[in-house]
Amino acid sequence: MIAEASSSAMPSGNALPIADTTNFNTTATTISGCKHEVLPPRGNLATILSRKSYFPNESGALPIGEFQPASACSETLDKLLTEYPILAQSQVLVVGAGGLGCEIIKNLSMSGIANVHIIDMDTIDVTNLNRQFLFRRKDVGKPKADVAARFINDRCPWMKVTPHFGDIKQKSASWYESFQCIIAGLDSVEARRWLNAMVCSLVKFDDDGDPDPTTIVPVIDGGSEAFKGQVRVILPRITSCFECSLDSFPPQRMFPLCTIAETPRLPEHCISYAFMLEWPKVFPDKKLDKDSPDDMQWVYNVALERAKKYNIAGVTYMLTMGVVKNIIPAVASTNAIIAAACVNEAVKILTFCSETLNNYMMYMGTTGVYSHTFVYERKEDCPVCTSTVQKITVPKSFSLNQLIQMLIDGGATNLRLKKPSIVTNRGTTLYMQKPPSLEQMTRPNLDKPLQELICDGEELTITDPSFPSDTSLGLIVIFEKI
Repeated sequence: MIAEASSSAMPSGNALPIADTTNFNTTATTISGCKHEVLPPRGNLATILSRKSYFPNESGALPIGEFQPASACSETLDKLLTEYPILAQSQVLVVGAGGLGCEIIKNLSMSGIANVHIIDMDTIDVTNLNRQFLFRRKDVGKPKADVAARFINDRCPWMKVTPHFGDIKQKSASWYESFQCIIAGLDSVEARRWLNAMVCSLVKFDDDGDPDPTTIVPVIDGGSEAFKGQVRVILPRITSCFECSLDSFPPQRMFPLCTIAETPRLPEHCISYAFMLEWPKVFPDKKLDKDSPDDMQWVYNVALERAKKYNIAGVTYMLTMGVVKNIIPAVASTNAIIAAACVNEAVKILTFCSETLNNYMMYMGTTGVYSHTFVYERKEDCPVCTSTVQKITVPKSFSLNQLIQMLIDGGATNLRLKKPSIVTNRGTTLYMQKPPSLEQMTRPNLDKPLQELICDGEELTITDPSFPSDTSLGLIVIFEKI
Protein backbone atom coordinates (compact mmCIF):
# COMPACT_ATOMS: atom_id res chain seq x y z
CA MET A 1 0.00 0.00 0.00
CA ILE A 2 1.27 3.46 -0.85
CA ALA A 3 0.71 6.05 1.83
CA GLU A 4 -0.76 9.37 0.73
CA ALA A 5 1.60 12.34 0.76
CA SER A 6 0.86 14.83 3.53
CA SER A 7 -0.10 18.37 2.61
CA SER A 8 3.04 19.65 4.38
CA ALA A 9 5.18 17.86 1.81
CA MET A 10 3.69 19.79 -1.10
CA PRO A 11 5.32 23.03 -2.29
CA SER A 12 3.59 26.31 -1.66
CA GLY A 13 3.84 29.53 -3.64
CA ASN A 14 6.94 29.57 -5.81
CA ALA A 15 8.92 27.13 -3.68
CA LEU A 16 10.64 24.40 -5.63
CA PRO A 17 9.39 20.88 -4.79
CA ILE A 18 12.58 19.35 -3.45
CA ALA A 19 13.40 16.96 -0.63
CA ASP A 20 13.30 18.34 2.92
CA THR A 21 16.82 18.99 4.17
CA THR A 22 16.21 21.43 6.99
CA ASN A 23 19.19 20.34 9.08
CA PHE A 24 22.42 21.26 7.34
CA ASN A 25 24.50 21.41 10.54
CA THR A 26 27.10 18.68 10.82
CA THR A 27 27.26 16.85 14.11
CA ALA A 28 29.75 14.53 15.73
CA THR A 29 29.13 11.05 17.06
CA THR A 30 31.26 8.30 18.58
CA ILE A 31 31.25 4.87 16.99
CA SER A 32 33.34 2.12 18.65
CA GLY A 33 35.34 4.75 20.49
CA CYS A 34 36.16 6.73 17.31
CA LYS A 35 34.82 10.20 16.63
CA HIS A 36 33.22 10.58 13.19
CA GLU A 37 31.70 13.59 11.48
CA VAL A 38 28.17 13.11 10.22
CA LEU A 39 27.80 14.77 6.83
CA PRO A 40 24.73 16.85 5.91
CA PRO A 41 21.79 15.04 4.36
CA ARG A 42 22.17 14.33 0.65
CA GLY A 43 18.65 15.13 -0.33
CA ASN A 44 18.76 17.87 -2.94
CA LEU A 45 20.72 20.24 -5.13
CA ALA A 46 20.90 22.87 -2.40
CA THR A 47 23.08 20.49 -0.39
CA ILE A 48 25.53 20.11 -3.28
CA LEU A 49 25.77 23.83 -4.03
CA SER A 50 26.17 24.80 -0.36
CA ARG A 51 29.25 22.80 0.52
CA LYS A 52 32.75 22.26 -0.76
CA SER A 53 33.01 19.66 -3.51
CA TYR A 54 35.58 16.90 -3.35
CA PHE A 55 35.29 16.49 -7.12
CA PRO A 56 34.95 20.03 -8.53
CA ASN A 57 34.95 20.76 -12.22
CA GLU A 58 38.50 22.14 -12.23
CA SER A 59 39.84 18.76 -11.05
CA GLY A 60 38.34 16.79 -13.94
CA ALA A 61 39.55 15.93 -17.43
CA LEU A 62 37.46 18.74 -18.97
CA PRO A 63 37.97 21.71 -16.63
CA ILE A 64 35.96 24.73 -17.73
CA GLY A 65 35.47 26.64 -14.45
CA GLU A 66 36.15 26.80 -10.71
CA PHE A 67 33.42 25.86 -8.26
CA GLN A 68 32.57 28.38 -5.55
CA PRO A 69 29.98 27.02 -3.09
CA ALA A 70 27.34 29.30 -1.64
CA SER A 71 28.54 31.22 1.40
CA ALA A 72 25.62 30.07 3.54
CA CYS A 73 23.43 27.01 3.66
CA SER A 74 19.76 27.23 2.73
CA GLU A 75 16.91 24.96 3.61
CA THR A 76 15.48 24.83 0.11
CA LEU A 77 16.81 25.34 -3.38
CA ASP A 78 14.65 28.37 -4.15
CA LYS A 79 16.12 30.17 -1.12
CA LEU A 80 19.62 29.15 -2.14
CA LEU A 81 19.17 30.59 -5.63
CA THR A 82 18.58 34.03 -4.11
CA GLU A 83 22.27 34.25 -3.18
CA TYR A 84 23.54 31.70 -5.72
CA PRO A 85 21.67 32.85 -8.83
CA ILE A 86 23.70 31.22 -11.61
CA LEU A 87 21.10 28.53 -12.29
CA ALA A 88 18.19 30.96 -12.25
CA GLN A 89 19.98 33.45 -14.49
CA SER A 90 21.45 31.05 -17.05
CA GLN A 91 19.80 30.72 -20.44
CA VAL A 92 19.47 27.09 -21.56
CA LEU A 93 18.24 25.92 -24.95
CA VAL A 94 16.46 22.58 -25.34
CA VAL A 95 16.38 21.35 -28.93
CA GLY A 96 13.49 18.93 -29.43
CA ALA A 97 10.24 18.58 -27.48
CA GLY A 98 9.61 14.89 -28.07
CA GLY A 99 9.95 11.98 -25.65
CA LEU A 100 13.42 13.03 -24.55
CA GLY A 101 12.65 16.76 -24.64
CA CYS A 102 9.64 16.46 -22.33
CA GLU A 103 11.75 14.67 -19.72
CA ILE A 104 14.56 17.23 -20.08
CA ILE A 105 12.27 20.23 -19.56
CA LYS A 106 10.69 18.60 -16.52
CA ASN A 107 14.10 17.92 -14.99
CA LEU A 108 15.27 21.47 -15.68
CA SER A 109 12.20 22.82 -13.90
CA MET A 110 13.05 20.76 -10.82
CA SER A 111 16.70 21.89 -10.83
CA GLY A 112 16.29 25.64 -10.51
CA ILE A 113 17.16 26.34 -14.16
CA ALA A 114 14.33 28.77 -14.77
CA ASN A 115 15.11 30.45 -18.10
CA VAL A 116 14.61 27.81 -20.76
CA HIS A 117 14.00 28.11 -24.48
CA ILE A 118 12.69 25.14 -26.44
CA ILE A 119 12.60 24.74 -30.19
CA ASP A 120 10.81 22.05 -32.19
CA MET A 121 9.26 21.98 -35.66
CA ASP A 122 6.83 19.08 -35.07
CA THR A 123 3.19 18.99 -34.08
CA ILE A 124 1.67 16.52 -31.63
CA ASP A 125 0.47 13.18 -32.95
CA VAL A 126 -1.78 10.78 -31.07
CA THR A 127 1.07 8.22 -31.05
CA ASN A 128 3.15 10.61 -28.93
CA LEU A 129 0.80 10.50 -25.95
CA ASN A 130 2.00 7.22 -24.46
CA ARG A 131 5.39 8.68 -23.44
CA GLN A 132 5.43 12.46 -24.07
CA PHE A 133 3.65 13.25 -20.81
CA LEU A 134 3.36 17.02 -21.26
CA PHE A 135 0.74 16.48 -23.98
CA ARG A 136 -2.93 15.47 -23.86
CA ARG A 137 -5.38 14.25 -26.48
CA LYS A 138 -6.79 17.76 -26.84
CA ASP A 139 -3.31 18.92 -27.90
CA VAL A 140 -3.11 16.69 -30.99
CA GLY A 141 -2.21 18.79 -34.00
CA LYS A 142 -0.70 21.64 -31.96
CA PRO A 143 3.02 22.58 -31.96
CA LYS A 144 4.98 20.53 -29.43
CA ALA A 145 7.12 23.46 -28.31
CA ASP A 146 4.10 25.68 -27.58
CA VAL A 147 2.20 23.05 -25.61
CA ALA A 148 5.25 21.91 -23.62
CA ALA A 149 6.14 25.48 -22.66
CA ARG A 150 2.58 26.30 -21.62
CA PHE A 151 2.30 23.13 -19.52
CA ILE A 152 5.51 23.81 -17.60
CA ASN A 153 4.83 27.53 -17.15
CA ASP A 154 1.35 26.84 -15.77
CA ARG A 155 2.47 24.01 -13.50
CA CYS A 156 5.76 25.56 -12.32
CA PRO A 157 5.40 29.28 -11.54
CA TRP A 158 9.15 29.70 -11.03
CA MET A 159 9.78 28.73 -14.69
CA LYS A 160 9.97 30.90 -17.79
CA VAL A 161 9.92 28.58 -20.78
CA THR A 162 9.94 30.30 -24.16
CA PRO A 163 8.74 28.18 -27.13
CA HIS A 164 9.96 28.40 -30.71
CA PHE A 165 7.91 26.53 -33.30
CA GLY A 166 10.09 26.03 -36.36
CA ASP A 167 13.30 24.69 -37.86
CA ILE A 168 16.59 25.16 -36.00
CA LYS A 169 18.11 26.32 -39.29
CA GLN A 170 15.91 29.41 -39.25
CA LYS A 171 17.70 30.81 -36.20
CA SER A 172 20.76 33.04 -36.49
CA ALA A 173 24.22 32.51 -35.04
CA SER A 174 23.67 35.41 -32.60
CA TRP A 175 20.62 33.61 -31.21
CA TYR A 176 22.64 30.49 -30.41
CA GLU A 177 25.39 32.65 -28.88
CA SER A 178 22.94 33.89 -26.23
CA PHE A 179 22.77 30.53 -24.43
CA GLN A 180 25.10 29.24 -21.73
CA CYS A 181 24.27 25.62 -22.57
CA ILE A 182 22.38 23.65 -25.22
CA ILE A 183 20.73 20.28 -24.58
CA ALA A 184 19.81 18.38 -27.73
CA GLY A 185 17.14 15.68 -27.70
CA LEU A 186 17.04 15.10 -31.46
CA ASP A 187 16.30 11.92 -33.40
CA SER A 188 17.70 13.25 -36.68
CA VAL A 189 21.35 12.84 -37.61
CA GLU A 190 21.01 15.67 -40.12
CA ALA A 191 19.73 18.11 -37.49
CA ARG A 192 22.45 17.11 -35.04
CA ARG A 193 25.14 17.64 -37.68
CA TRP A 194 23.80 21.11 -38.44
CA LEU A 195 23.60 22.12 -34.77
CA ASN A 196 27.11 20.78 -34.17
CA ALA A 197 28.50 22.80 -37.10
CA MET A 198 26.71 25.91 -35.85
CA VAL A 199 28.21 25.83 -32.34
CA CYS A 200 31.66 25.06 -33.76
CA SER A 201 31.40 28.09 -36.03
CA LEU A 202 30.66 30.32 -33.01
CA VAL A 203 34.06 29.70 -31.42
CA LYS A 204 36.59 32.49 -31.85
CA PHE A 205 40.34 32.20 -31.35
CA ASP A 206 42.90 34.44 -29.63
CA ASP A 207 46.22 35.58 -31.06
CA ASP A 208 47.88 32.31 -30.03
CA GLY A 209 45.28 30.25 -31.89
CA ASP A 210 43.58 28.99 -28.73
CA PRO A 211 39.76 28.95 -28.44
CA ASP A 212 38.25 31.86 -26.53
CA PRO A 213 36.35 30.24 -23.61
CA THR A 214 33.71 32.99 -23.61
CA THR A 215 32.64 32.00 -27.15
CA ILE A 216 32.20 28.30 -26.38
CA VAL A 217 28.61 27.12 -26.02
CA PRO A 218 28.63 23.56 -24.58
CA VAL A 219 26.29 21.04 -26.17
CA ILE A 220 24.90 18.05 -24.30
CA ASP A 221 23.69 15.58 -26.90
CA GLY A 222 21.22 12.93 -25.77
CA GLY A 223 19.68 10.14 -27.75
CA SER A 224 17.66 7.00 -27.14
CA GLU A 225 16.56 4.00 -29.14
CA ALA A 226 14.36 1.44 -27.42
CA PHE A 227 16.30 0.18 -24.36
CA LYS A 228 19.57 1.87 -25.29
CA GLY A 229 20.63 5.48 -24.93
CA GLN A 230 23.60 7.80 -24.93
CA VAL A 231 24.71 11.13 -23.51
CA ARG A 232 27.60 13.14 -24.86
CA VAL A 233 29.27 16.37 -23.76
CA ILE A 234 30.64 18.46 -26.63
CA LEU A 235 32.85 21.45 -25.92
CA PRO A 236 33.21 22.92 -29.43
CA ARG A 237 36.82 23.07 -30.67
CA ILE A 238 38.03 21.38 -27.45
CA THR A 239 36.50 17.90 -27.38
CA SER A 240 35.50 15.78 -30.33
CA CYS A 241 32.37 17.02 -32.07
CA PHE A 242 29.40 15.15 -33.48
CA GLU A 243 30.96 15.12 -36.95
CA CYS A 244 34.00 13.30 -35.55
CA SER A 245 31.81 10.29 -34.74
CA LEU A 246 29.74 10.26 -37.93
CA ASP A 247 31.38 6.96 -38.92
CA SER A 248 29.56 5.23 -36.05
CA PHE A 249 26.15 6.03 -37.55
CA PRO A 250 25.07 3.67 -40.33
CA PRO A 251 23.80 5.36 -43.50
CA GLN A 252 20.03 5.80 -43.58
CA ARG A 253 18.35 2.73 -44.97
CA MET A 254 17.06 3.32 -48.49
CA PHE A 255 15.17 1.00 -50.85
CA PRO A 256 15.88 0.94 -54.60
CA LEU A 257 12.99 2.48 -56.50
CA CYS A 258 12.92 -0.42 -58.95
CA THR A 259 12.41 -2.88 -56.08
CA ILE A 260 9.61 -0.77 -54.62
CA ALA A 261 7.84 -0.50 -57.98
CA GLU A 262 8.43 -3.94 -59.50
CA THR A 263 9.55 -6.63 -57.05
CA PRO A 264 8.51 -5.83 -53.46
CA ARG A 265 9.66 -8.41 -50.90
CA LEU A 266 9.23 -6.62 -47.56
CA PRO A 267 6.29 -4.84 -45.92
CA GLU A 268 8.46 -1.69 -45.98
CA HIS A 269 8.56 -1.94 -49.79
CA CYS A 270 4.75 -1.87 -49.94
CA ILE A 271 4.54 1.12 -47.60
CA SER A 272 7.20 3.01 -49.56
CA TYR A 273 5.27 2.27 -52.77
CA ALA A 274 2.09 3.73 -51.27
CA PHE A 275 3.48 7.07 -50.12
CA MET A 276 6.28 7.56 -52.67
CA LEU A 277 4.56 6.46 -55.88
CA GLU A 278 0.81 6.18 -55.38
CA TRP A 279 0.20 9.29 -53.30
CA PRO A 280 1.67 11.73 -55.89
CA LYS A 281 -0.29 9.93 -58.60
CA VAL A 282 -3.65 10.11 -56.80
CA PHE A 283 -3.10 13.49 -55.11
CA PRO A 284 -0.77 15.44 -57.42
CA ASP A 285 -1.61 18.80 -55.84
CA LYS A 286 -1.57 17.73 -52.20
CA LYS A 287 1.47 17.09 -50.04
CA LEU A 288 1.27 14.09 -47.73
CA ASP A 289 0.69 15.25 -44.16
CA LYS A 290 2.56 12.77 -41.99
CA ASP A 291 0.72 14.03 -38.90
CA SER A 292 -2.74 13.56 -40.42
CA PRO A 293 -4.51 10.35 -39.32
CA ASP A 294 -6.59 10.42 -42.53
CA ASP A 295 -3.53 10.64 -44.78
CA MET A 296 -1.70 7.94 -42.88
CA GLN A 297 -4.76 5.67 -42.96
CA TRP A 298 -4.88 6.07 -46.74
CA VAL A 299 -1.21 5.08 -47.05
CA TYR A 300 -1.78 2.08 -44.78
CA ASN A 301 -4.78 0.86 -46.81
CA VAL A 302 -2.91 1.13 -50.12
CA ALA A 303 0.16 -0.61 -48.67
CA LEU A 304 -2.01 -3.39 -47.25
CA GLU A 305 -3.66 -4.00 -50.63
CA ARG A 306 -0.28 -4.22 -52.34
CA ALA A 307 1.05 -6.55 -49.64
CA LYS A 308 -1.90 -8.91 -50.18
CA LYS A 309 -1.27 -8.88 -53.92
CA TYR A 310 2.31 -10.09 -53.42
CA ASN A 311 1.56 -12.32 -50.39
CA ILE A 312 3.67 -10.19 -48.06
CA ALA A 313 2.77 -10.24 -44.36
CA GLY A 314 3.56 -7.66 -41.69
CA VAL A 315 2.01 -4.40 -42.91
CA THR A 316 0.50 -2.66 -39.87
CA TYR A 317 -0.55 0.89 -39.15
CA MET A 318 2.28 1.34 -36.65
CA LEU A 319 4.84 0.06 -39.16
CA THR A 320 3.38 2.44 -41.73
CA MET A 321 3.91 5.33 -39.31
CA GLY A 322 7.45 4.14 -38.64
CA VAL A 323 8.42 3.92 -42.31
CA VAL A 324 6.77 7.17 -43.44
CA LYS A 325 7.96 9.26 -40.48
CA ASN A 326 11.20 7.34 -39.92
CA ILE A 327 10.20 6.79 -36.31
CA ILE A 328 12.86 5.47 -33.95
CA PRO A 329 11.58 3.01 -31.29
CA ALA A 330 11.14 4.83 -27.98
CA VAL A 331 10.77 3.59 -24.40
CA ALA A 332 9.70 5.99 -21.65
CA SER A 333 12.07 4.59 -19.03
CA THR A 334 15.06 5.00 -21.34
CA ASN A 335 14.08 8.60 -22.07
CA ALA A 336 13.85 9.30 -18.33
CA ILE A 337 17.33 7.91 -17.65
CA ILE A 338 18.98 9.74 -20.54
CA ALA A 339 17.22 13.04 -19.78
CA ALA A 340 18.33 12.83 -16.14
CA ALA A 341 21.93 12.35 -17.25
CA CYS A 342 21.65 15.29 -19.68
CA VAL A 343 20.34 17.70 -17.06
CA ASN A 344 22.89 16.42 -14.55
CA GLU A 345 25.63 17.44 -16.98
CA ALA A 346 23.95 20.80 -17.58
CA VAL A 347 23.95 21.57 -13.85
CA LYS A 348 27.64 20.65 -13.61
CA ILE A 349 28.53 22.83 -16.61
CA LEU A 350 26.63 25.84 -15.27
CA THR A 351 27.78 25.63 -11.62
CA PHE A 352 31.14 23.76 -11.93
CA CYS A 353 30.06 21.75 -8.86
CA SER A 354 31.42 18.47 -10.21
CA GLU A 355 33.57 16.95 -12.93
CA THR A 356 32.04 16.95 -16.39
CA LEU A 357 31.46 13.72 -18.26
CA ASN A 358 34.46 12.94 -20.45
CA ASN A 359 32.85 12.70 -22.82
CA TYR A 360 30.48 9.87 -23.81
CA MET A 361 28.16 7.63 -21.78
CA MET A 362 26.28 4.68 -23.19
CA TYR A 363 23.31 3.19 -21.36
CA MET A 364 22.37 -0.41 -22.16
CA GLY A 365 19.05 -1.83 -21.02
CA THR A 366 18.72 -4.76 -23.40
CA THR A 367 20.77 -7.46 -21.64
CA GLY A 368 20.60 -6.26 -18.07
CA VAL A 369 20.92 -2.65 -16.95
CA TYR A 370 24.37 -1.09 -17.09
CA SER A 371 26.30 1.78 -18.59
CA HIS A 372 29.84 2.59 -19.57
CA THR A 373 31.79 5.69 -20.46
CA PHE A 374 34.70 6.37 -22.78
CA VAL A 375 36.45 9.26 -24.48
CA TYR A 376 35.42 9.91 -28.07
CA GLU A 377 38.66 11.22 -29.57
CA ARG A 378 38.77 14.06 -32.08
CA LYS A 379 39.36 13.21 -35.70
CA GLU A 380 42.49 14.94 -36.87
CA ASP A 381 40.90 15.66 -40.24
CA CYS A 382 37.40 16.52 -39.03
CA PRO A 383 36.08 19.10 -41.51
CA VAL A 384 33.98 20.85 -38.82
CA CYS A 385 35.91 21.13 -35.55
CA THR A 386 39.45 21.16 -37.00
CA SER A 387 38.76 23.02 -40.28
CA THR A 388 41.20 20.66 -41.97
CA VAL A 389 41.28 20.74 -45.75
CA GLN A 390 40.72 17.19 -46.95
CA LYS A 391 42.51 15.59 -49.87
CA ILE A 392 41.14 13.11 -52.37
CA THR A 393 42.76 11.28 -55.29
CA VAL A 394 40.63 10.53 -58.37
CA PRO A 395 41.23 9.53 -62.00
CA LYS A 396 41.58 12.36 -64.51
CA SER A 397 38.54 11.01 -66.34
CA PHE A 398 36.41 11.44 -63.20
CA SER A 399 33.44 13.68 -63.93
CA LEU A 400 32.15 16.41 -61.67
CA ASN A 401 28.97 14.42 -61.17
CA GLN A 402 30.98 11.40 -59.99
CA LEU A 403 32.80 13.61 -57.48
CA ILE A 404 29.50 14.94 -56.16
CA GLN A 405 28.11 11.42 -55.79
CA MET A 406 31.25 10.43 -53.88
CA LEU A 407 30.70 13.34 -51.50
CA ILE A 408 27.09 12.24 -50.98
CA ASP A 409 27.73 8.51 -50.59
CA GLY A 410 30.78 8.98 -48.38
CA GLY A 411 33.40 7.18 -50.41
CA ALA A 412 36.98 8.20 -49.72
CA THR A 413 35.92 11.40 -47.94
CA ASN A 414 33.18 9.96 -45.68
CA LEU A 415 31.55 13.40 -45.65
CA ARG A 416 28.01 12.12 -46.36
CA LEU A 417 26.81 15.41 -47.78
CA LYS A 418 23.27 16.06 -48.96
CA LYS A 419 23.29 18.50 -51.89
CA PRO A 420 26.82 19.89 -52.24
CA SER A 421 27.63 23.01 -54.23
CA ILE A 422 31.22 23.49 -55.43
CA VAL A 423 33.30 26.58 -56.15
CA THR A 424 37.04 26.69 -56.97
CA ASN A 425 39.51 28.78 -54.96
CA ARG A 426 39.73 30.98 -58.05
CA GLY A 427 36.07 31.86 -57.59
CA THR A 428 34.76 29.77 -60.49
CA THR A 429 31.39 28.18 -59.76
CA LEU A 430 31.46 24.56 -60.89
CA TYR A 431 28.00 23.58 -59.71
CA MET A 432 25.39 25.32 -57.56
CA GLN A 433 22.30 23.51 -56.27
CA LYS A 434 20.20 26.68 -56.03
CA PRO A 435 18.75 29.06 -57.07
CA PRO A 436 17.24 27.17 -60.05
CA SER A 437 18.63 29.66 -62.56
CA LEU A 438 22.21 29.10 -61.34
CA GLU A 439 21.69 25.34 -61.14
CA GLN A 440 20.55 25.29 -64.76
CA MET A 441 23.52 27.42 -65.79
CA THR A 442 26.09 25.14 -64.13
CA ARG A 443 24.37 21.82 -64.95
CA PRO A 444 26.43 21.21 -68.15
CA ASN A 445 29.56 20.94 -65.97
CA LEU A 446 28.27 17.76 -64.33
CA ASP A 447 29.22 15.53 -67.26
CA LYS A 448 32.60 17.18 -67.91
CA PRO A 449 35.85 15.50 -66.76
CA LEU A 450 37.39 17.21 -63.74
CA GLN A 451 40.63 17.80 -65.63
CA GLU A 452 38.74 20.19 -67.91
CA LEU A 453 37.39 22.16 -64.94
CA ILE A 454 40.20 22.28 -62.39
CA CYS A 455 43.96 21.91 -62.10
CA ASP A 456 45.75 19.06 -60.36
CA GLY A 457 45.92 19.80 -56.63
CA GLU A 458 43.44 22.64 -56.78
CA GLU A 459 41.39 23.39 -53.67
CA LEU A 460 37.60 23.42 -53.89
CA THR A 461 35.18 25.12 -51.50
CA ILE A 462 32.09 23.04 -50.75
CA THR A 463 28.85 24.17 -49.12
CA ASP A 464 25.97 21.89 -48.16
CA PRO A 465 22.58 22.07 -46.38
CA SER A 466 24.03 19.75 -43.72
CA PHE A 467 25.90 22.77 -42.33
CA PRO A 468 25.03 26.44 -41.68
CA SER A 469 25.26 28.74 -44.68
CA ASP A 470 28.45 30.40 -43.42
CA THR A 471 30.24 27.05 -42.99
CA SER A 472 32.22 25.64 -45.90
CA LEU A 473 34.51 22.65 -46.37
CA GLY A 474 37.85 22.61 -48.15
CA LEU A 475 38.73 19.76 -50.53
CA ILE A 476 41.95 19.35 -52.53
CA VAL A 477 41.55 17.15 -55.62
CA ILE A 478 44.64 15.28 -56.80
CA PHE A 479 44.64 13.38 -60.09
CA GLU A 480 46.01 9.85 -60.25
CA LYS A 481 49.39 9.54 -61.87
CA ILE A 482 49.42 7.29 -64.94
